[in-house]
Amino acid sequence: MRKILMLTASAAAIFVAACAPQGADTENETVTSEQAQPETAANTAAETETAAADNPLLAEWTGPYGGVPDFQSASLDDLVPALEAGMAQNLAEIDAITANPEPATFENTIVAMERSGDALGRVFSYWGIWSSNMSSPEFRAIQAEMAPRLSAFSSQITQNQELFARVRAVYEGEEMATLRPDQQRVVQLTYDGFARNGATLEGEAAERYAAINQRLAELHTAFSNNVLHDEENYVTYLSADQLSGLPQGFIDAAAAAATTRGREGEYAITNTRSSMDPFLTFSDERDLREQVWRNYYSRGDNGGEYDNNAIIMEILELRDERVELLGYDNYAQWRLEDRMAGNPENAMGLMVPVWQAAVGRIEEEVADMQALADERGDDITIQPWDYRYYAEKVRQARYELDSDEVKQYLQLDNLREGMFYVAGELFGFEFRALPEGEVSVWHPTVRVWEVTDRESGENIGLWYLDPYARQGKRSGAWANSFRSHTTFDGEENVLATNNSNFIEPAPGQPVLVSWDDATTFFHEFGHALHYLSSNVAYPTLNGGVRDYTEFQSQLLERWLMTDPVIENYLVHVETGEPIPQELIERIRAAANFNQGFSTGEYLASALMDMVYHTTPPEEIGDPDTFERETLAELGMPDEIVMRHRSPHFGHVFSGEGYSAGYYGYMWADVLTSDAAEAFEDAPGGYYDPEVAGRLVDYLFAPRNAIDPADAYRQFRGRDADPAALMRDRGFPVPEGMGDTE
Repeated sequence: MRKILMLTASAAAIFVAACAPQGADTENETVTSEQAQPETAANTAAETETAAADNPLLAEWTGPYGGVPDFQSASLDDLVPALEAGMAQNLAEIDAITANPEPATFENTIVAMERSGDALGRVFSYWGIWSSNMSSPEFRAIQAEMAPRLSAFSSQITQNQELFARVRAVYEGEEMATLRPDQQRVVQLTYDGFARNGATLEGEAAERYAAINQRLAELHTAFSNNVLHDEENYVTYLSADQLSGLPQGFIDAAAAAATTRGREGEYAITNTRSSMDPFLTFSDERDLREQVWRNYYSRGDNGGEYDNNAIIMEILELRDERVELLGYDNYAQWRLEDRMAGNPENAMGLMVPVWQAAVGRIEEEVADMQALADERGDDITIQPWDYRYYAEKVRQARYELDSDEVKQYLQLDNLREGMFYVAGELFGFEFRALPEGEVSVWHPTVRVWEVTDRESGENIGLWYLDPYARQGKRSGAWANSFRSHTTFDGEENVLATNNSNFIEPAPGQPVLVSWDDATTFFHEFGHALHYLSSNVAYPTLNGGVRDYTEFQSQLLERWLMTDPVIENYLVHVETGEPIPQELIERIRAAANFNQGFSTGEYLASALMDMVYHTTPPEEIGDPDTFERETLAELGMPDEIVMRHRSPHFGHVFSGEGYSAGYYGYMWADVLTSDAAEAFEDAPGGYYDPEVAGRLVDYLFAPRNAIDPADAYRQFRGRDADPAALMRDRGFPVPEGMGDTE
């Protein structure tokens, strides 16, 4: 049941993330809302089984590898009936649990809940693809219709007082002390999922809580779809005389993107980060840089039907009202109560010193760029649309490091093989590409690999890769899974996915990516490895804690710069020669170059997120004005902008996965920096078998079966040192920071 509540959370609110999107690495968290499915309680499991026989979205997965989704048979026409039948079956399963005349036990209540909802879970595998990878106006209409109904379905479970009474009886009963630690954690997480999400409310308060969540489901969906509208409809088309400074590979890809949009002979700069970022970095056309910049950072903020500002305010008001019903002062207080940070004050206590250091570094970076612009006689004052362009010029001058030169050694296929090598050395995994057509995929460019244990040959699961941007696919990069590992009901293998938005090359051309994109590729693969390495027994334990789940993936980025990957996989696209050592040294020397920009744009968003969710909504007023005034109070440099401005901040307003939680990337970065030092100090470096063994045993395989703080202590022998983050970024360590002994 927990997995279904997680899935309905992502379905009811399409959560768009730079890393973890809707459905991606979703944490253990229950979404509730108004009951609005009066017919479902009367449906029986037998009736649903009959519906499943005729509906491919509900059908049991068949074929090799423990069964796989059949995307070729998936049709939007079947989606609403499948959701209705899946919800009916899940509610019938819950009714069977509450009707059990025996006293509540771990087996007849908690395990029975863990076992429920499989049919609906299968439907959500298709839903996730339609929402994130293959969106269309037809799907969005269904999404808008079903989001409040899915939220209502969730409420029928989380506000089921008989069910909660049985959960509480197990939680408070004598049997609890006799359970294994992982079983106790399942009980604890299940109880918290109810208690923290309205199950203790009664009467009008319970009804209002449910109604709020139903409305939030509608708003989250509308917010996401508005952003996607602006991504799809604000495309900049260039002519051949407007390509100055752009790398040839980017030009070829832009030409292909224009052709697919019916603009043969032109060049399309799409309104996504993967297109915007390289354009702003290399284009010599300052007016066009400004246009592309404004298109991108104005998503959701263009007035009219698709503007998100009013939606933001209603979301904030409803979230504040909802947690007040539970007795909390503000939304962030409620959200962080079960996170590693614990409360908003601790999160801000980490962010503010780093923000201050980043602002100081930004001032230095801008001074360097302005001096270079003056030296060139460009007669400009650095603006946000100039930052990437002049930073690249400074990088080239200071480190003789040309991003396009580096890209010649970063072929997507080679990077993938490098990731496979790392997975083999650390996790003992082996990847074998499946022949085309052996398993079903949702798009012709998706490829699939079998993952096995390289010693035993045992199947671990499958890994799907969807690498390219296209119409209807949301921007960013993310990981997901169609099936997670469990053992409580027979061992289940894993079906994991990675999704990127690289620009598809012209036929026969390799995909060359930037260093940042290569790092992101490794990062997202870290999420997939987290899925694939799971050794937990119960579905609930495959969830996570938001300010911890990014840690494992951030740590995996470090292996991109390890010697075996450099020597064997970073080879020149034309000559096949390994990347020269002197170029690697220049990359390493420049590792913290532009750190002010990258840290500052992220923290501006993270701080705004926390301020939004600790400020009474009546004091916010207009989000555009509030954003501008808050950033001014924080000392936001004029030359940068939030990584995600409020009207397109999908992490926070397309759902609740990262709401009051965007700080979590930095919290996880403390763990990452500290864990990296453990490897760097080990005799075998990043491939040290003893440290790697602890990494897998304590930080990857347990997923959420162990409290994250305890798991990290078992890996490191102590708590993480926040000073490691400052050292890692080349920032001065504030006095008093860093005493972990």
